[in-house]
Amino acid sequence: MLYRRFGRTELSMPVFSCGGMRYQQAWQDLSPTQIDAAGQANLAATIERALALGINHIETARGYGSSEMQLGWVLPQYPRQDLIVQTKVGPAAQVADFERDFEQSMGYLKLDYVDLLGIHGINTREHLDWTLRPGGCLDRARRWQAEGRVRFIGFSTHGPLDVIMETIQSNQFDYVNLHWYYINQTNWRAIEAATQLDMGVFIISPANKGGLLYEPSPKLVELCKPLSPMVFNNLFCLSHPQVHTLSLGAARPSDFDEHLKTLSFLDQPGQLLPMITRRLEQAAIEAFDREFGPGEGKAWLRTWEQGLPKPEEVPGEISVRTIVWLWNLVKAFDMVAYGKMRYNLLGNGGHWFPGQRGDRLSELDLRPCLARSPYPDRVLNILTEAHQLLAGGAVKRLSQSS
Repeated sequence: MLYRRFGRTELSMPVFSCGGMRYQQAWQDLSPTQIDAAGQANLAATIERALALGINHIETARGYGSSEMQLGWVLPQYPRQDLIVQTKVGPAAQVADFERDFEQSMGYLKLDYVDLLGIHGINTREHLDWTLRPGGCLDRARRWQAEGRVRFIGFSTHGPLDVIMETIQSNQFDYVNLHWYYINQTNWRAIEAATQLDMGVFIISPANKGGLLYEPSPKLVELCKPLSPMVFNNLFCLSHPQVHTLSLGAARPSDFDEHLKTLSFLDQPGQLLPMITRRLEQAAIEAFDREFGPGEGKAWLRTWEQGLPKPEEVPGEISVRTIVWLWNLVKAFDMVAYGKMRYNLLGNGGHWFPGQRGDRLSELDLRPCLARSPYPDRVLNILTEAHQLLAGGAVKRLSQSS
């Protein structure tokens, strides 16, 4: 395993973290008697494999159902100084609710302290206010820090870039958990801002949110050769020294195997990355040329986001930018499965994935909100086609699953 300094925490962080949102038995709290022996054995084996590989950062959250309880039956068996444990607790308008959730987390984990406590899901300015206002969640977390129950405090976010930037620039946090991958580089400015403040940078779910890379399209597989899409994306992320660790949401011990292949390339990213990224970009340009006409693809690739409105600025709160982005991925890389997964989450993801699908496009006039886009007619056509390509049954976030 390779390690990087996790910003101002000075922790030696493995470049892969063992994310705790897929090996647990359920996405709801269970009583101890409801945990079956096979499920617990799988979790224990996953943790054992992670630690044997040098992946000593174990990451979970109060919102991950039975994860904390099940980890609490495993982690105390290991020398505490050998572990870096992170849990996350969502911000709350009433600090008493935040405190209750933290105490429940600690009770389940059976640990005297956690190395990292993340404020889980600062996705809106309201969440930021609940966190930073006097007497709010951060003040309470600081008390736990002073008592030795928390070593470092960070935050996780699925929010828009402006909210992420405001949270980072408050300079109240030691680290940030956020999304950033080859297919979605929107948050790079936030990573740069975090680096300037010497914050740790943790990338959320690169294999899943980064493109459903454990089920890649044949086209994506071909474009990423000689690497797998998963290893390519890992290498792309870790080739930036500002990124410290990628969360691997392992559901079983073998889920680490493909990711581990990344390690042998980390000392030579310049040999493969430019070739693959050029190939991916050229494939996208050629696909968009076919859609819009010769010579149009490159301009579209560079400027498609310009002037696109936020969901709250659109009639029916249609998530225009997200839908156009998913359409781009389908056309460029045949990422239909990923597109369907994310598209059908719209309307069900709340503040974790805001905005609506295009079900009501024929009823709504979107032209005024597209006035700042260089391509209003094109965008309208894409929204209609994306709905035809991707619409299906509603998809829930994992934490909403039974």
